[in-house]
Amino acid sequence: MASVQREIMTKARVEDVWSAIRDVGALHTRLVPGFVTDTRLEDTVRIVTFGNGMVVREPIVTIDDRAKRLVWSAEGRLTKHYNASVQVTANDDGSSRVVWIADFLPDDAAPAISGAIDAGMAAMKRTLDQLP
Repeated sequence: MASVQREIMTKARVEDVWSAIRDVGALHTRLVPGFVTDTRLEDTVRIVTFGNGMVVREPIVTIDDRAKRLVWSAEGRLTKHYNASVQVTANDDGSSRVVWIADFLPDDAAPAISGAIDAGMAAMKRTLDQLP
């Protein structure tokens, strides 16, 4: 099973970052605008439309307020299996660290998944760094 892990540092406060992450129906407005252009909720599944037009169903597995960690999976598309998490922690200076980890099959999806996560993290950093 392939695994991709990326992290960013943002000057945004951990509470503000977590608020944006846990708002699972607002990816396109609060967390990664441009990378995601629309998000709809259907019960515990979010339907995500990416900037390239791809639409993916993402069942939400866990929203852990204590750990400030979101876990979701994805159905179909490039992978037979996809499970990911995003977690935010506070740094001593008031900034935040965000880590996105994805585990998936098949392994040969790694270049596409890595590229998507890199683009998503860049959009996330741009958005979060603009928070007051």
